This record gives sequence, C-alpha cells and structure tokens, in this order.
Amino acid sequence: MNGVRHFLLALQFFTRIPVTGRLAAWVGYSPQMLRGSAAHFPGVGWVVGLIAAVVFALGLAGLRGPMGALAAAVLATAVTVWATGGFHEDGLADTADGLGGSSQRERALEIMKDSRIGSFGALALVLALGLKAALLATLAEQGAAAAVASLLAAHVLSRLAPLFIIRALPHVGDSATSKSKPLADALPAGALTVGLAWSVPAALLLLAAQGLLHGLAALLLGAAAAAWMFRLLGHRLGGFTGDGLGATQQLCELAIYLALAWRPW
Repeated sequence: MNGVRHFLLALQFFTRIPVTGRLAAWVGYSPQMLRGSAAHFPGVGWVVGLIAAVVFALGLAGLRGPMGALAAAVLATAVTVWATGGFHEDGLADTADGLGGSSQRERALEIMKDSRIGSFGALALVLALGLKAALLATLAEQGAAAAVASLLAAHVLSRLAPLFIIRALPHVGDSATSKSKPLADALPAGALTVGLAWSVPAALLLLAAQGLLHGLAALLLGAAAAAWMFRLLGHRLGGFTGDGLGATQQLCELAIYLALAWRPW
C-alpha cells in the first residue's frame, strides 16, 4: 500500500488534482514519503497525459483542417498547464532566466529564485509553448489516433528523465525555500526501477502508435535532450534545482514531439 500512498502524494504535490479529506489523511505526509513519491513522476505523467489526450482527441473530432488541429493542440497544451499549475513551465522559465542571465553560478542560482520572469524566461515560454502546439498539430495531420497516443506517452516518458538527474547530481538549490527541497537527499534505491516500470508501457505505446523507426527516433532524441540537460546543469550549476528538473521535462517532451513530427521521407 505504500506505493499507492506515494503515488497519491506525488499526484497531490505535482498537480492540481485534489487529494483531500480522508484520502489525504490516509496518504499522510513526511519529507521521507515525498522523496519516495518522486519514483512516481512518470505515473503522474499518465494522469496528466490522459487528461491532455482526451481533450486533444475531442478537439480533433470537432475541429477540422490544419487550423482545427492547431486549436486542438493549443487546448491540449492549455489543459496540461492547468492540471499541473504550470509547474514545469515555471521551471523552464526560471532556468532560462538564470542560465541566460549570468555565467556565474551563484548569480544564476539567485536569479532562478526570483519569482519575477525575465526576458530569457518569457522567450523560452513563448517558444516552447508555441513549438509544442505546432508539433502536436503536425502530428495530428499525420494521423489523429497516433498523435493522441504519442501525446500520452510523451508526458510519461519526459517525466522519467528527471529521476536520473536527481539520482546522479547533487541538489544545489536553497534547501530552505526550494521547490525541490524534499529531493535534496538521494532518491531511494528502487526509485528508478519504479519509474521505469511506469515508463516501459508508455514506450511500447509510442512504438505501437508510430512504428519502430519513428518510435525509436523519439526515444533516442528524448534521451539526448535529457543527457544535454544533465551536462548543462552539472557544468553550469554543479547540480540540479527544482527549476532545472521542470526544464528537463519540458525539453524532453518537446524532443519526443520533434522526432515524431520530422518526416523528410
């Protein structure tokens, strides 16, 4: 039952989906439990991705043509922002502001803690959200059912990448105020195993929806984006922050869509 409690705690912490009342009392809370819940990041992706997939499918069913596909993609993107409270998008913006605003580690970390959005963060958000909607619309034009399945899978798989970063890099945020404070200590040994158990079905779904060639290309480009973020955070900050984890999820999700939409043949 601890696995169920950890999953519900992850859902409570990383989404706006209410886990309240007696259910919340049964789930409980402790920093140690929240660290354990990190293993269920990809499980949260199943929930958020399913919500987005339903909205995307309904939009594609009622909105015709290329502009209809784009509108459906925007709606699906908007509902994920609502479901998560923009948690990952905020991390992307803060990371862009920090790393773009200063080459000095301490100054970059200071900028990332500032709640105000700067020019680098605003540009990153606009470009990322615009690209995401455009790529999803392109996928929908190639095949609606495959696009919906790929959207669901991408939300799961992109949430696996941060687990490897947490496991391999030290936490460098302000542990007193950081969003990732509970993750400052090392992940439990079995966290990656649990995360992979959530993610393998998503990888199989992606391969079934898009075929072996394009599915493998998406998995490889998503892994490359994760490796790039790992190197960037390690080199520039000496470790990870909660914002860096959010940025990693966003870039990995975009990388998967880009690989799937790229059809030069």
